[in-house]
Amino acid sequence: MTFPFFYSDTPGPDNHIEHLDENAAKHIYQVLRMKKGDKINITNGRGMLATATIGEQRKKECIATLTDIVQVPAHPHAAEVAISLVKNAARFEWFLEKATEIGISSVVPLVCERTERVHFRKDRMHNIMVSAMLQSRQAWLPELSDPVPFAQWVSSPSLLVRCIAHCLQDQKKHFREMTSANKDIAIAIGPEGDFTDNEISRALDNKCTPVTLGETRLRTETAGLVAAALMRIQ
Repeated sequence: MTFPFFYSDTPGPDNHIEHLDENAAKHIYQVLRMKKGDKINITNGRGMLATATIGEQRKKECIATLTDIVQVPAHPHAAEVAISLVKNAARFEWFLEKATEIGISSVVPLVCERTERVHFRKDRMHNIMVSAMLQSRQAWLPELSDPVPFAQWVSSPSLLVRCIAHCLQDQKKHFREMTSANKDIAIAIGPEGDFTDNEISRALDNKCTPVTLGETRLRTETAGLVAAALMRIQ
């Protein structure tokens, strides 16, 4: 039998009493109509997954006792999408939601030369990713970094094989070839209007492999999702 998933970033050991917040309590009592003695799952987004038993009902919180704690293994291969922020925040949030459902390891918001200035609300985006993790019944939450300049990302040390998806008509491999041949991989997705020539040259100088995602021109968030799917859906 499967139980609904809930999130707590600080769950404790067996028999620990967990206090879920008011939003979780409303969902448990008012939406799911659960009651004392019913079971739920709680994860910390870092692989811990516990079965918990609901205790006494309270107005603004749900008290549950953790039992049967297991550590769910992470995916054996790292998958990182470094993607330009976009002016329409809802489109970027849509990408985060779907990429989380697919199960990528990390997202790096990029500030490129053609990235339009946007307000980055990390707390809101984190909550969107948590909801997507719970909906897709996973125990690992992708890491979301603060925005970084593209030049910093491409020149920083990394153990991942790095690729760049740009729109110039140069010789490029299909990204599917790279995901098939490499275990741990990252891809950079540019803004509307693509990376600049200077950024592409910098990426090639730093050993990034130029790749294509297909024959059509994709929006930034669509390209990010296609890349995520190719990394995880084999």
